[in-house]
Amino acid sequence: MQVDFRGLTARERYKLMAGLIVPRPIALVTSLDEGGIVNAAPFSLFNMLGEDPPLVMISVNKNADGALKDTGANILASGEFVVHIVDEAMAQAMHECGATMPPGVSEVDAAGLTVTPSNAVRTPRIVEAPAAFECVLHETLESGTRHVFIGRILWLHARDGLVDLERHHVHLDEFFPVGRFGAGLYVRTRDRFEMKEGDRRGLPSPSLDEATRR
Repeated sequence: MQVDFRGLTARERYKLMAGLIVPRPIALVTSLDEGGIVNAAPFSLFNMLGEDPPLVMISVNKNADGALKDTGANILASGEFVVHIVDEAMAQAMHECGATMPPGVSEVDAAGLTVTPSNAVRTPRIVEAPAAFECVLHETLESGTRHVFIGRILWLHARDGLVDLERHHVHLDEFFPVGRFGAGLYVRTRDRFEMKEGDRRGLPSPSLDEATRR
């Protein structure tokens, strides 16, 4: 099957891309409006971009009339946001944060989540999240339908016991994030398998120098 993307509508391209580029990590993003209301919204067009500097990206679509969504408007106005990783325990609350709320109503309150002050930015973070990254706006890319916000991480919060700070190691056996699959489907991350360097069809494992260069 061959598909020429140049002949598709934006909606058709989205359906194919969002259904095939899966699973995607989910960022539950808090931002602060000018009146001090905390907005929370989930985004699955999200990932890390690198560690030096430490960058993450979220892609926020505009409304049908071209107006900015609350998250986009707040980030452009304040230059900051907080990215939360969503796990099984807060998946339902994340889903509820995707609902459209009346002006002056915080999705955090409606979903029964708790916020607390951040350390390096004004935007509060969500206590229930297993990990939260406080970000300042590093760069913005804009298309006709979206803003891509690249955030530089200033501070990390992690659930007690999740991270070994001496080794900077995440205890993955205690970490169960969820991902976005096609349409309204989500996936858990409990079915895991390991492939070691020496398991590549009998090929020798790379030396330490070779592994580092990768």
